[in-house]
Amino acid sequence: MATKTNKIRLNKFISHNSRFSRREADKLIEDGSVQIDGKTITDMATKVDSHTIVKVNGRTVKVDYSRASTVIVYNKQKGEIVSKKDPQGRTTIFDTLPSKYSHYMPVGRLDYASEGVILLTDDVVIANELMHSKLERVYKVKIAGPISTNMELAMKNGLNLVDATAGGHKDSKITAMDFAPFNGYNIQKNTHNFSILKVSISEGKNRELRRFFAYFDTPVKDLKRIDFGGITLNALPSGKCRYLDRKEYTNLRGFIASMQKEYGKFDESS
Repeated sequence: MATKTNKIRLNKFISHNSRFSRREADKLIEDGSVQIDGKTITDMATKVDSHTIVKVNGRTVKVDYSRASTVIVYNKQKGEIVSKKDPQGRTTIFDTLPSKYSHYMPVGRLDYASEGVILLTDDVVIANELMHSKLERVYKVKIAGPISTNMELAMKNGLNLVDATAGGHKDSKITAMDFAPFNGYNIQKNTHNFSILKVSISEGKNRELRRFFAYFDTPVKDLKRIDFGGITLNALPSGKCRYLDRKEYTNLRGFIASMQKEYGKFDESS
């Protein structure tokens, strides 16, 4: 296996390789319960890689280098949070997923009201690579209103918003946002009351599509991700998961290989 030097935040490393959620990892760091090379770490901005020896309450956070990496696809339901735990007590995807996947990490997120394709993996490197990749994401979107000429121009040419708060979460600290041109779009229905379209983008910014359509006073009513990097639901029922098929693993491995000259193998068993 190649040496990997990608670094991620300490709280993410702990969450990805243990039973702790990201918020719990933050609290552990804050309380002085995390050590690196025998030194207590309280700096939330600390970054580590997969070879860093991290201890929580004196116990090493283990990263298993001997096993092959696995990726699964989950059909997220509306009303689920993409997190290990939710302080508000809402249902998370890990409440629905079989317990054997409790240590898996999601590749990006879908918000509470959205549904569809979520990839999860037991390899922090794969998660990091895919999360920040330009792999195509395809969504089916229903908006409250018509598709205007200005909206189509923005989908084709991109959009820069100084105020992109509409469509974002009320507690989000993100205000401005730049939207790259969409890879493509297909209008399936366009009426005064609502419209349905399929869009393809290569970014995964915070509530990107909700913010984009909110700018045109056509808030998103339904949002479903139907494809992530060529990986689709393939008739997977809502709330269920599956392993990738051989072709999907081959394509994904090829993408990873294009970013790294050498990489560890995937587990292609189901």
